Amino acid sequence: MQTSLILTSEQRQQLAQHLLPADGCEAVAVVLCGMAQTNGCRRLIAREIHLVPHDVCTVRQPDRVTWPTEVMLPWLAVAEKRNHAVLKIHGHWGFNRFSETDDHADQQLFPSIYSWVGGIAVHGSAVLLNDGSLFGRIVNERGGFEPFDTVHVVGDDIEIFRYEALEREVPGHARRIAQTFGSKTFETLRRLKVGVVGVSGTGSPVVEQLARNCVGTLVLVDPDHIEHKNLNRIVNSTWADADAATLKVDVAKRAITAMGLGTEVTTFATTLFDRDVVKELSTCDLLIGCMDTIDGRHLLNKLATFYSIPYFDLGVKIVADGEGGVSQVVGTVHYLRPGGSSLLSRKVYGLEHVRAAGLKRTDPENYAQLLEEGYIRGIQEDRPAVVQLNTLLASLAVNEVLARLHPYRLDANGFYNVTRVSLSHGFLTYEHDGEPCTVLARHVGRGDVEPLLDNPELSIKTK
Repeated sequence: MQTSLILTSEQRQQLAQHLLPADGCEAVAVVLCGMAQTNGCRRLIAREIHLVPHDVCTVRQPDRVTWPTEVMLPWLAVAEKRNHAVLKIHGHWGFNRFSETDDHADQQLFPSIYSWVGGIAVHGSAVLLNDGSLFGRIVNERGGFEPFDTVHVVGDDIEIFRYEALEREVPGHARRIAQTFGSKTFETLRRLKVGVVGVSGTGSPVVEQLARNCVGTLVLVDPDHIEHKNLNRIVNSTWADADAATLKVDVAKRAITAMGLGTEVTTFATTLFDRDVVKELSTCDLLIGCMDTIDGRHLLNKLATFYSIPYFDLGVKIVADGEGGVSQVVGTVHYLRPGGSSLLSRKVYGLEHVRAAGLKRTDPENYAQLLEEGYIRGIQEDRPAVVQLNTLLASLAVNEVLARLHPYRLDANGFYNVTRVSLSHGFLTYEHDGEPCTVLARHVGRGDVEPLLDNPELSIKTK
């Protein structure tokens, strides 16, 4: 079972201010965490931070802290009610492992936590170092330890701290990647799990570039089959695929397997509105949305928020002038971090559009009637697109992924949360993040709830 801890950069900053005070003495906090669990993978996702006040601690020294654990009782009650995991975290100045004192304290504390909070399989302990890195472990109810495989901090940068640094030789086919971005970034890429929803016009060149950058695992989601109208813009598709109505995800998997670069592929020939898909995507390291549908983009933004996953969204638009030409050729890449602004708050669409798109998908007859009667506004989702614009936007998106994993810009990544390109008007512009989304930000770190993502369509199906 691979175990990870996920925090946002804002959560880390809040913890650092408390756990690494100016007096140099240790301090402690308790974090309630949502959970994501699939076969072979589980994640603790920071949800609520509770700081143990410095002045209630009976001992605070540079190498130890003693505190009255009864202050946890209200927090444990919340964890029990919400089925959250409990994480104890304290700070170290430069000491990058648990001390014997830490071991003894955890073995004394966690059996009591398990007796209070039932239903969750695991609780844990972590340390924040003064350089911003973190490490931690599961502590079982018998006081045994199991280290977290990774700790993720998601903000303008995407930081992944690994328990085990595998120093393997860079294979020949990947040496140029390592020469450009460093062997550490290459090692991150080949252990990265990326979910791509939509493998058509923009999705197929995104997948192609990720695989050729040796990303470890790709989860591909798309319900559609290859049609002849797709052949001029879907990478690796053929006339035979269109004749046979081959699934788009199967075309992508076939091409990636033929590359032989080591990328593993999991495919789902369905929409995002599927419980199994959401569960699989919940344990991805990052998500990329290449969809036209408004309700799909909104759900993926919501998924990324519940599970604190960085999300890259691609949108392409070609506007015809009505006289056989075009008036605009534009594309946008959005980078969305949990707790920040959303596609909704950036006014890419409104809640009315989400409702209309959902109705069109689930009840097209009622949608058509309400549209005719003027009760809802129509939505345009099937926009024309061409391979050269799709590939340009895909390249911008993949470079954005690399910039977050390996910051290489002269300016901070926070200045580049929206990338807009117009071929018709000749510009490439960038925008920083806006205010936190009032609709989605409150869901950061909730993890697995029922129904998933608070969406009735994703409820457990009963016979």
